[in-house]
Amino acid sequence: MRHTYAKYLLFSTILLSAVSGTAQPYNYSNKENSPYSRFGIGELRNGVNTSLKGMGSISSAYSNGLNVNTDNPASYASLQLTTYEGAGEGTSTTLNSGVDKYKVGMATVSYMDIGIPLGKHAGMALGMKPFSRVFYQMNDTSALDTFGTGVKSYLGNGALTEGFVGFAGKVKGISLGFNVGYVFGGIERTSSLEPLDITSNVISSRFYTNTRMGGIYWNAGAMYEHKLSKTLGFRIGGTFTASQELNANRSEYWIGYKYEADTAYKLEGEKGKITLPTKYSIGLMLISTHNWNAGLDYSAASWSQYRTYGLTDSLASSAYKMSGGVEYTPDPEGKKLVSRITYRLGGYYGTDPVILRNTQLNYYALTAGMSIPFRKNIARIHTSLEVGSRGTTANGLIRENFVKFGLGFSFNDKWFIKRKYD
Repeated sequence: MRHTYAKYLLFSTILLSAVSGTAQPYNYSNKENSPYSRFGIGELRNGVNTSLKGMGSISSAYSNGLNVNTDNPASYASLQLTTYEGAGEGTSTTLNSGVDKYKVGMATVSYMDIGIPLGKHAGMALGMKPFSRVFYQMNDTSALDTFGTGVKSYLGNGALTEGFVGFAGKVKGISLGFNVGYVFGGIERTSSLEPLDITSNVISSRFYTNTRMGGIYWNAGAMYEHKLSKTLGFRIGGTFTASQELNANRSEYWIGYKYEADTAYKLEGEKGKITLPTKYSIGLMLISTHNWNAGLDYSAASWSQYRTYGLTDSLASSAYKMSGGVEYTPDPEGKKLVSRITYRLGGYYGTDPVILRNTQLNYYALTAGMSIPFRKNIARIHTSLEVGSRGTTANGLIRENFVKFGLGFSFNDKWFIKRKYD
């Protein structure tokens, strides 16, 4: 009985930790300044588990009975044990404008989830993971005809989080699954114009919007696995997410001020819709029954469908990502710890949804990671490292050179096993 209570306590702690780590979008501390997060719903977050990040974030055809792959819910059908997972991540980024360089960084909770097998050929998962983030803070000095020299300031902050539950089943090598959940959060944006000469009689202005949003969000996945020989096989997988809408509630204020603030315009509780794009992915993995796996992924999204209150943004019509990775375990059943460690390498390249000055951003990275087993392989610590770049210094834009670190854990246990002795 005590063991059962411990399970429920751990499960509750996981969910509460996820909520506390993602439900405060307006905390300005520990934020990574990314100018490109100003557009759309912000910078899309990578919610795959830490072990997959070390393999280039391949996920369409990846399935492991002791890990939870929430990107393709069809993988839940292969779960062998109840699996708890959680992770944190940190980022160090250098912003390069071609003239100046600035360093920024952050550390945050990444995801929390739990996977539960439902018999030999079915499984489920639930948890919370990041969806997008917004934080930018920029200043620009310019001369205006009627204003004189002024300082333009732009500030944005917020985040979206996804809570989900998913199910999957398998029949003769074919697995089908789906996730359904709720995406929620908020984004606030502020822009202001102030005279550089503080003795000027010119009135400063500030424009502020606060948009809260939330809605049902779902995606589906499929996998097919086939053996080529006793020691080698392959798996094909894919996912699909239809274009969906989030309900939004927006408040907007225009404020003029010199010695005292004066609200020139106010709009509160304006209801609207945020339309998200259709997305799909496809992947292939070679599977060795001994000690290695290798895979390739391709994913794309139709950002021409994106709308916020019926309006488009500075986004391209589409964006794609290609990734690949391998994992290798010297001796999974070995007595020495070093022989049971799983090592991973990978990389990815893609185009970003943001397009500015007729230039669509791209990004790329090399990745590495490892999983270190403990307690007879039922507990693991996972690490990942991504070193890459996003954007360009051409056309007056900014390049972001980043280093991302991931540290996660997974713990496997048996649930719903009938006792032989009391």
